[in-house]
Amino acid sequence: MIGLISATAAGAAARDRLAAAWPERTRVYEGPVGEAVRAAFAECEQVVCFLATGAVVRLLAPLLGGKAADPGVVCVDEAGRFAVSLLGGHGGGANELAREVGEVLGAEPVVTTATDSAGLPGLDTLGLPYEGAVAAVSRALLDGEPVALEAEVAWPLPPLPVADQGSYTIRVTDRAVPAGEREVLLRPPSLVVGVGASKGAPAGEVLALVEGALREAGLSPASVAELATVDAKAEEPGVVAAAERLGVPLVTYSAEELAAVEVPNPSDAPLAAVGTPSVAEAAALVRGGELLVPKRKSAGRPAMATCAVVRRPGRGRLAVVGLGPGARDLLTPRAAAELRRASVLVGLDQYVDQIRDLLRPGTRVLESGLGAEEERARTAVAQAREGHAVALIGSGDAGVYAMASPALAEASDDIDVVGVPGVTAALAAGAVLGAPLGHDHVSISLSDLHTPWEVIERRVRAAAEADLVVTFYNPRSRGRDWQLPKALAILSGHREPTTPVGVVRNASRPDESARVTTLAALDPATVDMMTVVTVGNTATREIAGRMVTPRGYRWQASQEGAE
Repeated sequence: MIGLISATAAGAAARDRLAAAWPERTRVYEGPVGEAVRAAFAECEQVVCFLATGAVVRLLAPLLGGKAADPGVVCVDEAGRFAVSLLGGHGGGANELAREVGEVLGAEPVVTTATDSAGLPGLDTLGLPYEGAVAAVSRALLDGEPVALEAEVAWPLPPLPVADQGSYTIRVTDRAVPAGEREVLLRPPSLVVGVGASKGAPAGEVLALVEGALREAGLSPASVAELATVDAKAEEPGVVAAAERLGVPLVTYSAEELAAVEVPNPSDAPLAAVGTPSVAEAAALVRGGELLVPKRKSAGRPAMATCAVVRRPGRGRLAVVGLGPGARDLLTPRAAAELRRASVLVGLDQYVDQIRDLLRPGTRVLESGLGAEEERARTAVAQAREGHAVALIGSGDAGVYAMASPALAEASDDIDVVGVPGVTAALAAGAVLGAPLGHDHVSISLSDLHTPWEVIERRVRAAAEADLVVTFYNPRSRGRDWQLPKALAILSGHREPTTPVGVVRNASRPDESARVTTLAALDPATVDMMTVVTVGNTATREIAGRMVTPRGYRWQASQEGAE
Protein backbone atom coordinates (compact mmCIF):
# COMPACT_ATOMS: atom_id res chain seq x y z
CA MET A 1 0.00 0.00 0.00
CA ILE A 2 1.16 3.56 -0.77
CA GLY A 3 0.43 6.18 1.89
CA LEU A 4 -0.42 9.68 0.63
CA ILE A 5 0.16 12.73 2.83
CA SER A 6 -0.33 16.44 2.15
CA ALA A 7 -0.45 19.67 4.16
CA THR A 8 -1.85 22.31 1.78
CA ALA A 9 -4.72 22.68 -0.67
CA ALA A 10 -2.35 22.45 -3.66
CA GLY A 11 -0.75 19.33 -2.24
CA ALA A 12 -4.16 17.82 -1.52
CA ALA A 13 -5.24 18.41 -5.11
CA ALA A 14 -2.22 16.53 -6.46
CA ARG A 15 -2.66 13.87 -3.76
CA ASP A 16 -6.25 13.31 -4.83
CA ARG A 17 -5.25 12.99 -8.49
CA LEU A 18 -2.85 10.23 -7.53
CA ALA A 19 -5.43 8.55 -5.32
CA ALA A 20 -7.96 8.63 -8.17
CA ALA A 21 -5.42 7.10 -10.57
CA TRP A 22 -4.43 4.32 -8.12
CA PRO A 23 -7.52 3.62 -5.98
CA GLU A 24 -6.42 0.07 -5.14
CA ARG A 25 -2.83 0.98 -4.35
CA THR A 26 -3.16 4.09 -2.18
CA ARG A 27 -4.44 5.23 1.20
CA VAL A 28 -4.89 8.90 2.12
CA TYR A 29 -3.69 9.90 5.59
CA GLU A 30 -5.49 12.93 7.02
CA GLY A 31 -4.83 14.90 10.20
CA PRO A 32 -1.66 16.51 11.58
CA VAL A 33 1.24 15.91 9.22
CA GLY A 34 3.60 14.50 11.84
CA GLU A 35 1.09 11.90 12.96
CA ALA A 36 0.19 11.05 9.37
CA VAL A 37 3.84 10.48 8.41
CA ARG A 38 4.44 8.25 11.43
CA ALA A 39 1.33 6.19 10.72
CA ALA A 40 2.04 5.78 7.01
CA PHE A 41 5.70 4.93 7.67
CA ALA A 42 4.62 2.12 9.99
CA GLU A 43 1.73 0.78 7.93
CA CYS A 44 2.71 1.18 4.24
CA GLU A 45 5.34 -0.26 1.92
CA GLN A 46 5.75 3.15 0.25
CA VAL A 47 4.86 6.76 1.06
CA VAL A 48 4.33 9.82 -1.14
CA CYS A 49 4.56 13.13 0.72
CA PHE A 50 3.30 16.31 -0.94
CA LEU A 51 5.64 18.32 1.26
CA ALA A 52 9.04 20.02 1.20
CA THR A 53 11.91 17.54 1.34
CA GLY A 54 13.43 19.30 4.36
CA ALA A 55 10.22 18.90 6.34
CA VAL A 56 9.98 15.24 5.41
CA VAL A 57 13.61 14.59 6.37
CA ARG A 58 13.02 16.03 9.84
CA LEU A 59 9.84 13.98 10.28
CA LEU A 60 11.45 10.76 9.08
CA ALA A 61 14.75 11.01 10.96
CA PRO A 62 13.49 9.49 14.25
CA LEU A 63 11.68 6.71 12.36
CA LEU A 64 14.54 5.28 10.32
CA GLY A 65 15.42 1.68 11.05
CA GLY A 66 17.53 0.48 8.12
CA LYS A 67 17.49 0.27 4.33
CA ALA A 68 16.24 -3.30 4.39
CA ALA A 69 13.12 -2.40 6.39
CA ASP A 70 12.26 1.25 5.72
CA PRO A 71 9.54 2.01 3.13
CA GLY A 72 10.33 3.90 -0.03
CA VAL A 73 9.52 7.59 0.27
CA VAL A 74 8.88 10.06 -2.56
CA CYS A 75 8.40 13.83 -2.12
CA VAL A 76 6.37 15.94 -4.55
CA ASP A 77 6.70 19.75 -4.44
CA GLU A 78 3.76 22.14 -4.12
CA ALA A 79 3.73 22.96 -7.84
CA GLY A 80 3.82 19.29 -8.82
CA ARG A 81 6.95 19.81 -10.91
CA PHE A 82 9.21 17.21 -9.33
CA ALA A 83 8.83 13.74 -7.78
CA VAL A 84 11.93 13.21 -5.64
CA SER A 85 13.05 9.73 -4.60
CA LEU A 86 14.05 10.55 -1.02
CA LEU A 87 14.39 7.25 0.82
CA GLY A 88 14.62 3.59 -0.13
CA GLY A 89 15.44 4.13 -3.77
CA HIS A 90 16.20 0.46 -4.44
CA GLY A 91 15.05 -1.57 -1.45
CA GLY A 92 11.87 0.45 -0.97
CA GLY A 93 11.21 0.94 -4.69
CA ALA A 94 11.19 4.73 -4.41
CA ASN A 95 13.12 5.26 -7.64
CA GLU A 96 10.55 3.44 -9.71
CA LEU A 97 7.72 5.00 -7.69
CA ALA A 98 9.08 8.48 -8.47
CA ARG A 99 8.92 7.63 -12.18
CA GLU A 100 5.36 6.32 -11.87
CA VAL A 101 4.22 9.37 -9.90
CA GLY A 102 5.86 11.57 -12.52
CA GLU A 103 3.88 9.89 -15.30
CA VAL A 104 0.56 10.41 -13.50
CA LEU A 105 1.16 13.99 -12.37
CA GLY A 106 3.33 15.21 -15.22
CA ALA A 107 6.23 15.73 -12.79
CA GLU A 108 9.93 15.23 -13.45
CA PRO A 109 11.25 12.22 -11.51
CA VAL A 110 14.40 13.07 -9.55
CA VAL A 111 16.57 10.03 -8.83
CA THR A 112 20.01 10.51 -7.30
CA THR A 113 20.97 6.87 -6.72
CA ALA A 114 24.37 6.51 -8.38
CA THR A 115 23.65 3.35 -10.38
CA ASP A 116 20.32 4.68 -11.68
CA SER A 117 21.89 8.01 -12.64
CA ALA A 118 24.60 6.17 -14.57
CA GLY A 119 22.13 3.86 -16.28
CA LEU A 120 23.33 0.77 -14.41
CA PRO A 121 20.93 -1.72 -12.84
CA GLY A 122 21.43 -1.94 -9.09
CA LEU A 123 22.72 -5.33 -7.99
CA ASP A 124 20.06 -5.26 -5.28
CA THR A 125 17.25 -4.62 -7.80
CA LEU A 126 17.70 -7.63 -10.10
CA GLY A 127 14.98 -9.64 -8.39
CA LEU A 128 17.49 -12.24 -7.16
CA PRO A 129 18.52 -12.89 -3.55
CA TYR A 130 21.99 -11.45 -3.03
CA GLU A 131 24.81 -11.59 -0.53
CA GLY A 132 28.13 -9.85 -0.12
CA ALA A 133 29.72 -6.50 -0.84
CA VAL A 134 26.94 -4.87 -2.90
CA ALA A 135 28.12 -1.31 -2.18
CA ALA A 136 31.78 -2.01 -2.94
CA VAL A 137 31.11 -3.90 -6.17
CA SER A 138 28.56 -1.31 -7.31
CA ARG A 139 31.09 1.44 -6.68
CA ALA A 140 33.68 -0.48 -8.71
CA LEU A 141 31.22 -0.72 -11.61
CA LEU A 142 30.54 3.01 -11.39
CA ASP A 143 34.26 3.83 -11.24
CA GLY A 144 35.03 1.70 -14.29
CA GLU A 145 37.14 -0.78 -12.36
CA PRO A 146 37.25 -4.30 -13.80
CA VAL A 147 34.50 -6.46 -12.32
CA ALA A 148 34.40 -10.11 -13.35
CA LEU A 149 31.15 -11.98 -13.94
CA GLU A 150 31.32 -15.65 -12.99
CA ALA A 151 28.09 -17.34 -14.01
CA GLU A 152 28.17 -20.84 -12.54
CA VAL A 153 24.50 -21.01 -13.49
CA ALA A 154 23.43 -19.37 -16.75
CA TRP A 155 20.74 -16.80 -16.00
CA PRO A 156 19.28 -13.92 -18.09
CA LEU A 157 20.70 -10.81 -16.38
CA PRO A 158 20.37 -7.20 -17.52
CA PRO A 159 23.47 -5.58 -19.04
CA LEU A 160 26.41 -5.07 -16.70
CA PRO A 161 29.80 -3.58 -17.69
CA VAL A 162 31.76 -6.66 -16.62
CA ALA A 163 35.09 -8.13 -17.68
CA ASP A 164 36.55 -11.62 -17.96
CA GLN A 165 38.79 -10.88 -14.98
CA GLY A 166 38.78 -8.29 -12.22
CA SER A 167 39.59 -7.55 -8.62
CA TYR A 168 35.84 -7.49 -7.90
CA THR A 169 33.44 -10.29 -8.77
CA ILE A 170 29.76 -10.86 -9.40
CA ARG A 171 29.10 -14.57 -9.04
CA VAL A 172 25.83 -16.19 -10.13
CA THR A 173 25.62 -19.41 -8.16
CA ASP A 174 23.19 -21.69 -6.35
CA ARG A 175 25.97 -23.27 -4.27
CA ALA A 176 26.16 -22.62 -0.54
CA VAL A 177 29.43 -20.71 -0.60
CA PRO A 178 30.34 -17.57 1.36
CA ALA A 179 30.86 -14.27 -0.46
CA GLY A 180 34.40 -12.98 -0.69
CA GLU A 181 35.44 -9.55 0.55
CA ARG A 182 35.03 -8.01 -2.93
CA GLU A 183 32.28 -10.26 -4.20
CA VAL A 184 28.52 -10.25 -4.65
CA LEU A 185 26.68 -13.54 -4.85
CA LEU A 186 23.48 -13.58 -6.90
CA ARG A 187 21.22 -16.53 -6.13
CA PRO A 188 19.19 -17.58 -9.20
CA PRO A 189 15.98 -19.57 -8.55
CA SER A 190 17.47 -22.62 -10.23
CA LEU A 191 16.67 -25.41 -7.77
CA VAL A 192 13.48 -27.45 -7.69
CA VAL A 193 12.85 -29.76 -4.76
CA GLY A 194 10.53 -32.66 -5.45
CA VAL A 195 8.73 -33.95 -2.35
CA GLY A 196 6.76 -37.08 -1.63
CA ALA A 197 4.99 -37.57 1.69
CA SER A 198 2.82 -40.06 3.51
CA LYS A 199 -0.51 -38.91 4.88
CA GLY A 200 0.08 -36.92 8.06
CA ALA A 201 3.81 -36.38 7.49
CA PRO A 202 4.91 -33.69 10.00
CA ALA A 203 6.05 -30.38 8.55
CA GLY A 204 9.21 -30.53 10.66
CA GLU A 205 10.16 -33.88 9.16
CA VAL A 206 9.60 -32.64 5.62
CA LEU A 207 11.48 -29.41 6.26
CA ALA A 208 14.42 -31.17 7.97
CA LEU A 209 14.67 -33.56 5.03
CA VAL A 210 14.76 -30.75 2.46
CA GLU A 211 17.21 -28.59 4.42
CA GLY A 212 19.47 -31.56 5.07
CA ALA A 213 19.49 -32.58 1.41
CA LEU A 214 20.45 -29.05 0.34
CA ARG A 215 23.10 -28.72 3.04
CA GLU A 216 24.78 -32.04 2.26
CA ALA A 217 24.79 -31.24 -1.46
CA GLY A 218 26.30 -27.81 -0.82
CA LEU A 219 23.30 -25.97 -2.27
CA SER A 220 21.81 -22.66 -1.13
CA PRO A 221 18.20 -22.59 0.11
CA ALA A 222 18.00 -19.08 -1.37
CA SER A 223 18.07 -20.66 -4.85
CA VAL A 224 15.08 -22.96 -4.27
CA ALA A 225 12.41 -21.87 -6.74
CA GLU A 226 9.62 -24.22 -5.71
CA LEU A 227 8.58 -27.41 -4.00
CA ALA A 228 6.93 -29.87 -6.39
CA THR A 229 4.74 -32.88 -5.70
CA VAL A 230 1.81 -34.88 -7.02
CA ASP A 231 -1.71 -33.42 -7.14
CA ALA A 232 -2.87 -35.85 -4.47
CA LYS A 233 -0.56 -34.13 -1.98
CA ALA A 234 -1.53 -30.57 -2.89
CA GLU A 235 -3.20 -30.04 0.49
CA GLU A 236 -1.03 -32.29 2.63
CA PRO A 237 -0.45 -30.07 5.70
CA GLY A 238 3.18 -31.00 6.26
CA VAL A 239 4.14 -30.36 2.63
CA VAL A 240 2.18 -27.10 2.48
CA ALA A 241 3.77 -25.88 5.72
CA ALA A 242 7.27 -26.80 4.54
CA ALA A 243 6.80 -24.72 1.38
CA GLU A 244 5.54 -21.79 3.44
CA ARG A 245 8.52 -21.95 5.79
CA LEU A 246 10.91 -22.04 2.85
CA GLY A 247 9.04 -19.12 1.28
CA VAL A 248 8.48 -20.85 -2.08
CA PRO A 249 5.37 -21.91 -4.01
CA LEU A 250 4.09 -25.47 -3.95
CA VAL A 251 3.62 -26.75 -7.52
CA THR A 252 1.73 -29.95 -8.25
CA TYR A 253 1.43 -32.30 -11.22
CA SER A 254 -0.98 -35.07 -12.08
CA ALA A 255 0.01 -38.68 -11.47
CA GLU A 256 -0.18 -39.25 -15.24
CA GLU A 257 2.37 -36.49 -15.89
CA LEU A 258 4.75 -37.85 -13.27
CA ALA A 259 4.37 -41.47 -14.42
CA ALA A 260 5.67 -40.41 -17.85
CA VAL A 261 8.94 -39.08 -16.40
CA GLU A 262 11.91 -41.45 -16.51
CA VAL A 263 13.60 -41.57 -13.09
CA PRO A 264 16.55 -43.56 -11.65
CA ASN A 265 14.72 -44.78 -8.54
CA PRO A 266 11.11 -45.81 -9.22
CA SER A 267 9.15 -47.57 -6.51
CA ASP A 268 6.01 -49.67 -6.15
CA ALA A 269 4.85 -47.85 -3.01
CA PRO A 270 3.92 -44.51 -4.63
CA LEU A 271 2.54 -46.37 -7.63
CA ALA A 272 0.07 -48.14 -5.37
CA ALA A 273 -0.68 -45.03 -3.29
CA VAL A 274 -1.05 -42.26 -5.89
CA GLY A 275 -0.65 -43.88 -9.31
CA THR A 276 2.94 -43.03 -10.25
CA PRO A 277 6.16 -44.98 -9.58
CA SER A 278 7.92 -41.76 -8.54
CA VAL A 279 6.84 -38.58 -6.82
CA ALA A 280 9.94 -36.80 -5.51
CA GLU A 281 12.26 -37.42 -8.47
CA ALA A 282 9.55 -37.19 -11.12
CA ALA A 283 8.10 -33.94 -9.72
CA ALA A 284 11.56 -32.38 -9.67
CA LEU A 285 12.42 -33.61 -13.19
CA VAL A 286 9.08 -33.17 -14.97
CA ARG A 287 10.16 -29.88 -16.58
CA GLY A 288 13.71 -31.00 -17.23
CA GLY A 289 17.01 -30.32 -15.55
CA GLU A 290 19.95 -32.04 -13.86
CA LEU A 291 19.29 -34.37 -10.92
CA LEU A 292 21.68 -33.18 -8.19
CA VAL A 293 20.20 -35.11 -5.26
CA PRO A 294 18.53 -38.44 -6.05
CA LYS A 295 15.59 -39.56 -3.96
CA ARG A 296 16.32 -39.72 -0.27
CA LYS A 297 14.13 -40.54 2.70
CA SER A 298 13.52 -38.61 5.88
CA ALA A 299 14.94 -39.70 9.21
CA GLY A 300 11.60 -40.64 10.79
CA ARG A 301 10.83 -44.19 11.84
CA PRO A 302 9.06 -45.02 9.65
CA ALA A 303 10.22 -42.44 7.09
CA MET A 304 7.22 -40.35 6.05
CA ALA A 305 8.79 -38.14 3.36
CA THR A 306 11.12 -38.28 0.38
CA CYS A 307 12.80 -35.54 -1.60
CA ALA A 308 15.01 -35.00 -4.64
CA VAL A 309 16.72 -31.87 -5.94
CA VAL A 310 17.07 -30.81 -9.57
CA ARG A 311 18.86 -27.85 -11.11
CA ARG A 312 16.89 -26.35 -13.95
CA PRO A 313 18.88 -24.28 -16.43
CA GLY A 314 18.02 -20.62 -16.69
CA ARG A 315 15.69 -19.96 -19.58
CA GLY A 316 17.03 -17.35 -21.93
CA ARG A 317 14.72 -14.54 -22.96
CA LEU A 318 14.21 -13.23 -26.48
CA ALA A 319 12.33 -9.97 -26.90
CA VAL A 320 11.44 -9.22 -30.53
CA VAL A 321 11.17 -5.44 -30.51
CA GLY A 322 9.54 -3.14 -33.05
CA LEU A 323 11.21 0.28 -33.06
CA GLY A 324 8.46 2.06 -34.96
CA PRO A 325 8.91 4.01 -38.18
CA GLY A 326 11.90 6.04 -36.97
CA ALA A 327 10.74 8.96 -34.85
CA ARG A 328 11.87 8.65 -31.24
CA ASP A 329 8.47 9.70 -29.89
CA LEU A 330 6.88 6.77 -31.75
CA LEU A 331 9.13 4.29 -29.94
CA THR A 332 6.87 2.76 -27.30
CA PRO A 333 7.80 2.82 -23.59
CA ARG A 334 7.65 -0.97 -23.59
CA ALA A 335 10.17 -1.14 -26.40
CA ALA A 336 12.50 1.27 -24.58
CA ALA A 337 12.21 -0.84 -21.41
CA GLU A 338 13.14 -4.00 -23.33
CA LEU A 339 16.18 -2.27 -24.83
CA ARG A 340 17.36 -1.36 -21.33
CA ARG A 341 16.70 -4.88 -20.07
CA ALA A 342 18.60 -6.76 -22.76
CA SER A 343 22.20 -7.77 -22.16
CA VAL A 344 22.55 -8.68 -25.86
CA LEU A 345 21.14 -6.59 -28.73
CA VAL A 346 20.90 -8.04 -32.24
CA GLY A 347 19.89 -5.92 -35.21
CA LEU A 348 20.52 -4.23 -38.53
CA ASP A 349 23.31 -1.69 -38.13
CA GLN A 350 21.21 1.30 -39.19
CA TYR A 351 18.48 0.40 -36.70
CA VAL A 352 21.05 -0.07 -33.93
CA ASP A 353 22.29 3.46 -34.62
CA GLN A 354 18.76 4.81 -34.02
CA ILE A 355 18.60 3.56 -30.44
CA ARG A 356 22.24 3.17 -29.37
CA ASP A 357 21.88 5.99 -26.85
CA LEU A 358 19.12 4.08 -25.04
CA LEU A 359 21.29 1.05 -24.29
CA ARG A 360 22.70 0.53 -20.83
CA PRO A 361 26.46 0.26 -20.25
CA GLY A 362 27.60 -3.31 -20.79
CA THR A 363 25.08 -4.16 -23.50
CA ARG A 364 26.73 -6.42 -26.07
CA VAL A 365 25.71 -5.33 -29.59
CA LEU A 366 25.71 -7.80 -32.50
CA GLU A 367 24.93 -5.82 -35.65
CA SER A 368 25.03 -6.69 -39.33
CA GLY A 369 24.13 -5.19 -42.69
CA LEU A 370 21.25 -5.50 -45.11
CA GLY A 371 20.23 -8.91 -46.34
CA ALA A 372 21.17 -10.93 -43.25
CA GLU A 373 17.73 -11.32 -41.67
CA GLU A 374 17.88 -15.10 -41.20
CA GLU A 375 21.40 -14.88 -39.80
CA ARG A 376 20.32 -12.24 -37.27
CA ALA A 377 17.36 -14.40 -36.25
CA ARG A 378 19.58 -17.43 -35.74
CA THR A 379 22.08 -15.37 -33.77
CA ALA A 380 19.42 -13.93 -31.46
CA VAL A 381 17.90 -17.35 -30.76
CA ALA A 382 21.34 -18.88 -30.15
CA GLN A 383 22.20 -16.13 -27.65
CA ALA A 384 18.91 -16.70 -25.82
CA ARG A 385 19.61 -20.43 -25.68
CA GLU A 386 22.85 -19.62 -23.91
CA GLY A 387 20.79 -18.04 -21.14
CA HIS A 388 21.04 -14.36 -22.09
CA ALA A 389 18.38 -11.67 -22.15
CA VAL A 390 18.28 -10.76 -25.85
CA ALA A 391 16.54 -8.02 -27.81
CA LEU A 392 16.15 -8.56 -31.56
CA ILE A 393 15.16 -5.28 -33.15
CA GLY A 394 13.41 -4.32 -36.37
CA SER A 395 11.74 -1.23 -37.75
CA GLY A 396 8.01 -0.60 -37.54
CA ASP A 397 6.32 -3.59 -35.95
CA ALA A 398 8.61 -6.60 -35.67
CA GLY A 399 5.78 -8.89 -36.74
CA VAL A 400 5.04 -7.06 -40.00
CA TYR A 401 7.55 -7.87 -42.78
CA ALA A 402 10.24 -7.86 -40.10
CA MET A 403 12.22 -10.02 -37.69
CA ALA A 404 9.54 -11.79 -35.67
CA SER A 405 8.66 -14.46 -38.22
CA PRO A 406 12.22 -15.68 -38.96
CA ALA A 407 13.06 -15.57 -35.25
CA LEU A 408 10.00 -17.52 -34.15
CA ALA A 409 10.52 -20.03 -36.95
CA GLU A 410 13.99 -20.65 -35.47
CA ALA A 411 12.99 -20.64 -31.79
CA SER A 412 11.61 -23.59 -29.85
CA ASP A 413 10.06 -23.90 -26.39
CA ASP A 414 13.45 -23.92 -24.63
CA ILE A 415 13.48 -20.10 -24.42
CA ASP A 416 10.99 -17.43 -23.41
CA VAL A 417 9.86 -15.22 -26.30
CA VAL A 418 8.23 -11.82 -25.87
CA GLY A 419 6.78 -9.77 -28.71
CA VAL A 420 6.92 -5.99 -28.37
CA PRO A 421 4.60 -4.26 -30.86
CA GLY A 422 5.62 -1.15 -32.73
CA VAL A 423 4.00 1.44 -34.98
CA THR A 424 4.26 -0.07 -38.44
CA ALA A 425 4.81 1.87 -41.66
CA ALA A 426 1.21 1.51 -42.89
CA LEU A 427 -0.07 3.17 -39.72
CA ALA A 428 2.56 5.90 -39.73
CA ALA A 429 1.86 6.70 -43.38
CA GLY A 430 -1.89 6.50 -42.84
CA ALA A 431 -1.69 9.07 -40.04
CA VAL A 432 0.23 11.42 -42.35
CA LEU A 433 -2.25 10.97 -45.20
CA GLY A 434 -5.43 11.35 -43.12
CA ALA A 435 -7.61 8.29 -42.62
CA PRO A 436 -7.09 6.00 -45.63
CA LEU A 437 -7.37 2.83 -43.52
CA GLY A 438 -10.78 3.69 -42.05
CA HIS A 439 -12.37 0.58 -43.54
CA ASP A 440 -11.12 -2.88 -44.47
CA HIS A 441 -7.58 -2.85 -45.77
CA VAL A 442 -4.66 -5.10 -46.59
CA SER A 443 -0.87 -4.78 -46.71
CA ILE A 444 1.06 -6.44 -49.51
CA SER A 445 4.81 -6.52 -50.02
CA LEU A 446 5.86 -6.25 -53.66
CA SER A 447 9.28 -7.75 -52.99
CA ASP A 448 9.63 -11.07 -54.77
CA LEU A 449 12.92 -11.96 -53.07
CA HIS A 450 11.16 -14.43 -50.77
CA THR A 451 7.72 -14.73 -52.40
CA PRO A 452 7.16 -15.71 -56.05
CA TRP A 453 5.59 -12.97 -58.14
CA GLU A 454 2.76 -15.31 -59.11
CA VAL A 455 1.69 -15.44 -55.45
CA ILE A 456 1.99 -11.68 -55.01
CA GLU A 457 -0.01 -11.04 -58.18
CA ARG A 458 -2.78 -13.39 -57.02
CA ARG A 459 -3.03 -11.49 -53.75
CA VAL A 460 -3.16 -8.12 -55.49
CA ARG A 461 -5.97 -9.37 -57.74
CA ALA A 462 -7.89 -10.68 -54.73
CA ALA A 463 -7.54 -7.33 -52.95
CA ALA A 464 -8.66 -5.50 -56.09
CA GLU A 465 -11.73 -7.69 -56.51
CA ALA A 466 -12.58 -7.41 -52.80
CA ASP A 467 -12.41 -3.61 -52.98
CA LEU A 468 -9.87 -3.38 -50.15
CA VAL A 469 -7.65 -0.40 -49.48
CA VAL A 470 -4.14 -1.62 -50.30
CA THR A 471 -0.87 -0.53 -48.70
CA PHE A 472 2.19 -1.55 -50.69
CA TYR A 473 5.38 -2.25 -48.75
CA ASN A 474 8.73 -2.55 -50.57
CA PRO A 475 7.09 -1.05 -53.66
CA ARG A 476 10.08 -0.38 -55.90
CA SER A 477 13.86 -0.62 -55.93
CA ARG A 478 16.54 -0.17 -58.56
CA GLY A 479 16.55 -3.90 -59.20
CA ARG A 480 12.76 -4.29 -59.04
CA ASP A 481 11.17 -1.55 -61.07
CA TRP A 482 8.33 -3.37 -62.84
CA GLN A 483 6.30 -4.84 -59.96
CA LEU A 484 4.64 -1.59 -58.84
CA PRO A 485 3.37 -0.63 -62.33
CA LYS A 486 2.03 -4.18 -62.73
CA ALA A 487 0.23 -4.01 -59.36
CA LEU A 488 -1.26 -0.60 -60.15
CA ALA A 489 -2.49 -1.90 -63.50
CA ILE A 490 -4.29 -4.76 -61.74
CA LEU A 491 -6.00 -2.32 -59.37
CA SER A 492 -6.90 -0.04 -62.27
CA GLY A 493 -9.02 -2.83 -63.70
CA HIS A 494 -11.35 -2.54 -60.70
CA ARG A 495 -11.11 1.15 -59.68
CA GLU A 496 -11.60 4.51 -61.29
CA PRO A 497 -8.56 6.47 -62.54
CA THR A 498 -9.44 9.17 -59.98
CA THR A 499 -9.06 6.79 -57.00
CA PRO A 500 -6.90 8.58 -54.39
CA VAL A 501 -3.39 7.24 -53.83
CA GLY A 502 -1.19 8.33 -50.94
CA VAL A 503 2.59 8.33 -51.26
CA VAL A 504 4.62 8.78 -48.09
CA ARG A 505 8.40 8.63 -47.93
CA ASN A 506 10.32 8.28 -44.65
CA ALA A 507 7.17 8.51 -42.56
CA SER A 508 7.78 10.21 -39.17
CA ARG A 509 11.42 10.97 -39.94
CA PRO A 510 12.94 14.46 -40.34
CA ASP A 511 12.93 14.22 -44.14
CA GLU A 512 9.35 12.95 -44.34
CA SER A 513 7.44 13.80 -47.50
CA ALA A 514 3.86 13.02 -48.45
CA ARG A 515 1.43 13.67 -51.26
CA VAL A 516 -1.99 12.54 -52.40
CA THR A 517 -2.37 11.80 -56.09
CA THR A 518 -4.58 9.48 -58.15
CA LEU A 519 -4.29 6.00 -59.56
CA ALA A 520 -3.94 7.43 -63.07
CA ALA A 521 -1.47 10.18 -62.17
CA LEU A 522 0.96 8.24 -59.95
CA ASP A 523 4.40 7.97 -61.52
CA PRO A 524 6.06 4.77 -60.22
CA ALA A 525 9.47 6.28 -60.91
CA THR A 526 8.96 8.64 -57.94
CA VAL A 527 8.68 5.70 -55.53
CA ASP A 528 11.52 3.85 -53.78
CA MET A 529 12.05 1.39 -50.94
CA MET A 530 11.65 4.10 -48.31
CA THR A 531 8.14 4.81 -49.60
CA VAL A 532 4.75 3.44 -48.60
CA VAL A 533 2.05 3.56 -51.26
CA THR A 534 -1.58 3.43 -50.14
CA VAL A 535 -4.25 2.94 -52.81
CA GLY A 536 -7.82 3.75 -51.78
CA ASN A 537 -10.89 1.65 -52.49
CA THR A 538 -13.98 2.74 -54.41
CA ALA A 539 -15.25 4.66 -51.37
CA THR A 540 -12.02 6.53 -50.59
CA ARG A 541 -12.18 10.30 -51.16
CA GLU A 542 -9.75 13.20 -51.04
CA ILE A 543 -11.12 15.82 -48.64
CA ALA A 544 -9.13 19.02 -48.02
CA GLY A 545 -6.01 17.33 -49.32
CA ARG A 546 -6.40 14.28 -47.11
CA MET A 547 -7.30 10.69 -47.95
CA VAL A 548 -10.44 9.50 -46.17
CA THR A 549 -12.00 6.03 -46.37
CA PRO A 550 -15.37 6.07 -44.59
CA ARG A 551 -16.13 3.39 -42.03
CA GLY A 552 -19.31 2.50 -43.91
CA TYR A 553 -20.58 2.97 -47.41
CA ARG A 554 -23.72 4.92 -46.48
CA TRP A 555 -21.71 8.12 -46.66
CA GLN A 556 -20.62 7.29 -50.19
CA ALA A 557 -24.18 6.50 -51.25
CA SER A 558 -25.52 9.76 -49.86
CA GLN A 559 -22.79 11.69 -51.65
CA GLU A 560 -23.58 9.99 -54.95
CA GLY A 561 -27.31 10.58 -54.48
CA ALA A 562 -26.73 14.27 -53.97
CA GLU A 563 -24.88 14.64 -57.26
